[in-house]
Amino acid sequence: MNKCLRPHHGMCFQFYEGKGYSADFTDHMGRVIKELETDSEQYVVLKAETDIACENCPNNEGGVCTTQDKVLRYDKAVLRACGLVDGSKISFAKFIGLVKDKIIDAGIRGDICGDCSWDYICREHI
Repeated sequence: MNKCLRPHHGMCFQFYEGKGYSADFTDHMGRVIKELETDSEQYVVLKAETDIACENCPNNEGGVCTTQDKVLRYDKAVLRACGLVDGSKISFAKFIGLVKDKIIDAGIRGDICGDCSWDYICREHI
């Protein structure tokens, strides 16, 4: 089964270290990442909407992010940088590789999501 994934979570997953809004959030996020990374055949559908990682996020109010304008901007920028479109179906491994090559290694991560409240974590790893 294909999982829906917000495009900008391709960046978050690469720097995730178990910090977050609550234990419910961090436990869930850790499980989602592990499940996606464990199954090399896992495909995701990239959609600029709440996804499997958003389930326990306090910003998820009835399936809509309270910071929708900001995360939608992140999603669109990730898709554009990776040469993908909303609704693209891609293997999780290939998507993570594209994000690493086209965004992180290219040095444009901060341009895309530098105003994120968790930006300091990503900056520590670059």
